[in-house]
Amino acid sequence: PASCQVLPVLTVLLVLQAKRGDFRHYIIPLLHTLMYTLIKAPCISDELCGRVYDFCKKLLTLPKPFCTIGLDYAIRLKMERTAPGMLYQRMVISEQSLKSDPYPYQEKIFIFADPELLSEAICNALVTDTEAAQVSQSPQACMCYVIIHAMQAALGEGCNVSGLKGSLQDMPVRDVEHWFQQVVAAVECAGNEASADRGQHAARLEKIYRAILNSLQAASLFPPGDAPLAGLQGIPLPNPNISFHLWTEDDQLWKELVLFIRPLSQSCEPDCLSHDLDNFEIQDIISDCECCEQTRFSVLSTDSGIERDLPMAAEELFVPCSAETEQSRLQRKGGIKKKTSPLESMAFLQAGCNSPGVKPPAKLQRRLGIALEPAAPLQRLHTARIVLLGDDRILGRLAQAYHSLRKRETRRVFLTPRLNLQFYYIPVVTGQPNTLAVADHAATGQEELCEVAGYLGRADPWYESNINTLCHMIPKLATMPSSPSKHLVTDLFITDVIAYYVRMGIQPVCFQVYAVKFFFNDPAQEPAEDVFLAELRTQVQESIPHRELSITKKKTSLDGPGIDLAVIYRKVVVSNRAKELAMSLRSTGLVMKAIPADEAEDLVCLNVNITEIVRINNLSGRSFSAVANRLKTRNIKIRSTEQRPFMVCLDKDSRRTYRNVISMEVSPCLEPSYCLQKTRTMKFSLHKTEDVGLVKYMPKSLLLPINTFAGIIQ
Repeated sequence: PASCQVLPVLTVLLVLQAKRGDFRHYIIPLLHTLMYTLIKAPCISDELCGRVYDFCKKLLTLPKPFCTIGLDYAIRLKMERTAPGMLYQRMVISEQSLKSDPYPYQEKIFIFADPELLSEAICNALVTDTEAAQVSQSPQACMCYVIIHAMQAALGEGCNVSGLKGSLQDMPVRDVEHWFQQVVAAVECAGNEASADRGQHAARLEKIYRAILNSLQAASLFPPGDAPLAGLQGIPLPNPNISFHLWTEDDQLWKELVLFIRPLSQSCEPDCLSHDLDNFEIQDIISDCECCEQTRFSVLSTDSGIERDLPMAAEELFVPCSAETEQSRLQRKGGIKKKTSPLESMAFLQAGCNSPGVKPPAKLQRRLGIALEPAAPLQRLHTARIVLLGDDRILGRLAQAYHSLRKRETRRVFLTPRLNLQFYYIPVVTGQPNTLAVADHAATGQEELCEVAGYLGRADPWYESNINTLCHMIPKLATMPSSPSKHLVTDLFITDVIAYYVRMGIQPVCFQVYAVKFFFNDPAQEPAEDVFLAELRTQVQESIPHRELSITKKKTSLDGPGIDLAVIYRKVVVSNRAKELAMSLRSTGLVMKAIPADEAEDLVCLNVNITEIVRINNLSGRSFSAVANRLKTRNIKIRSTEQRPFMVCLDKDSRRTYRNVISMEVSPCLEPSYCLQKTRTMKFSLHKTEDVGLVKYMPKSLLLPINTFAGIIQ
């Protein structure tokens, strides 16, 4: 196959580029291409695999992200050398959600698109492409792929691929599943054994291979030893499980994640799955399925702990999963019900905050007189890969949804210990942007709508080449005339690119989410809180009451257009010391950019551009000029001194516009779990403001990670 011929060439190119320091930015693209080809190749020699493994180990001497990617691929290659075909097998099992006890992991790709940002033609094209990718991909076919690939990887040209395919095709599904489980167990056993040998693994699979060929009488024409060999054959890598969603509800992301993991996290009552997701909260999920949970959080017990207080028919209220569960459930223990320690709940939340640079947790202190019995940790068997299609406006919605999800998890931990969450972003801009979304700033161009994608492209050249090029390509593909044989889709370009991105995009770039609090001119209106990711823009509000119109016109003629603002901000300095400054000025508006123009700049910093109106007195009379006032800050407060309102638009989305604002406060958004634990700590140390105890080891800021191929290459 062509993949086997390409591998040596890619290996030589990798070594040559690594020796030339000026071309090191080619290493990661070549390494990703090499690994992707290696996974799909039917058979790789141990010598070639060893050369790539040695090269990955040499990358450990280079700075990030080279050493990070080199370590990850070195670990994978070590397993692949011991158990050939293991990487392909694990990828297919997880992506297709095939049942397997030795490797029980599952993955799913969720594509989210905002119907108000993308045209109907684009959405229909994406739906058609994702549905066509799932055609002819039955679980039986995927299991056959795993079996054939494992046999070729271990036996090489000694495998009769045609005979093996014929035997598997003639088998009933139950027999195919049986041999699939045998192959998976053999490969996983070899990969997990420290003293496993490649020859022993080949012998084990050869035994299974002969048993499969001998299982049907059709194979008797060619006994296993005399079967004609047709050489190695390429085995397709099935498309991953992809679902397409139009993002129409604010909590739709959370609902889809719950539906993804809940069917397998509950094993006692099938009726638990019939709840309407529109009407329940996460508390109901765990309360209704208490027998499935090892730990319950924040439980208020009304039980006295005395057996004689039990009603006569109390046993009928319980539907135990097993006899052991029933016995432990009805047993009375000393009249005191022990609640779960808050520290155990916070440990789950801390594990879910995958922020770079987080210190490992310190040893938890014991409570007086109580020996803590740690519950068995839940494994993250599910991985949800969220792919966002659109511009910066859909990323703003993602920041909102992610912040809401983290707050839900702070109140009651459910998804965090069970789900690994990964975010991906593909910029898509239509030829004619939605006029509603850009009505408040008509000058917004297509490049300005994709500032995040532009930053990721500058930081990662491979992202720029593979993903940013889809920005205008997807709309063009959607408007192309359909072919007569469209039902026989053979070129699934969009699906293939998405699959490559989610499979090889393993390096996140973390963006700081910013929190903003608004105060309005109506004293009866409560302050509003929101978050944004890329941009905050203010503009003088034109709607003024008639009684104030004459006063405003008079003041405008004297002081110029705009409103008077009082600005208090904390200046960003190299020493990272707090330096608070204040200024008063007249302005027509300002723009806060959270995405830097250069990838070398700090992501945890706001670039604020204030349009200041300066009065100029000359011989011809009084005139006014606009001056750009630029500052860098992380915390800023802005107030209208004359109580004139202004409006604020978040993340370039007119649907997220706040009007009648007279004051606002902007600061880095804090991780909700950090805020909760900080509040608990302050109860016991009223006079201490610094972080103490577990809080010191928890991530403080809420960061939104978006996966790329290489992260940030300096």
